[in-house]
Amino acid sequence: MEHDPPTPWLEWSREIQSLSQTGLAFAQTHYERVRYHRLLELASEMVSHRTCLDSDDVLRTFQVQPGYATVKVDVRGAVVRDDRILLVRERTDGRWAMPGGWADVGEYPSDMISREIREESGYEAKPVRLIGVYDANRAGRPMEFFHAYKVIFLCELTGGAPAASDETSDVGFFPFDDLPSLSEHRTNQVHLLEVRRHLADPTRPAAFD
Repeated sequence: MEHDPPTPWLEWSREIQSLSQTGLAFAQTHYERVRYHRLLELASEMVSHRTCLDSDDVLRTFQVQPGYATVKVDVRGAVVRDDRILLVRERTDGRWAMPGGWADVGEYPSDMISREIREESGYEAKPVRLIGVYDANRAGRPMEFFHAYKVIFLCELTGGAPAASDETSDVGFFPFDDLPSLSEHRTNQVHLLEVRRHLADPTRPAAFD
């Protein structure tokens, strides 16, 4: 699979942040902590220099999750009815995506995706197959500052009715060939093409990159 080239300054600042966070987790001396914290400040200043964000605000964001730096996980549920894909309209950008969001600690993956679909769309569904695992930072717009994986499940509709939420303003089923404007970092054509391939071939293995 081909990927768009990453934005260099964001890649550099993300890597510096990751190294600094991990370094602070294992630092044994005051000198090490000071040096790693300074690297964290430099990563924040890099982001601030290229955006309208305040460096102190960026630094606080970088410090939210201390400990060994690892990837975040974004889950999405592909629910198809009569050859139409379920999409929700995101309040943050007014665009559409498969229901889902950040994975919560302590939940089974199957429970997590069912809950996300219910909360964001009003529909009840259960996961039946893994569609794919994607590097969310290298497909479409990068997801904020942190490296993330996107996990997509094919789900079976079991009930419910359309209902918006605090995060979504509208809900609908759309033909794959006539989609509304997509929230690209949440759902893009690469993801939807793989959904269609799995619908056409139930034996198709999960995609990954």
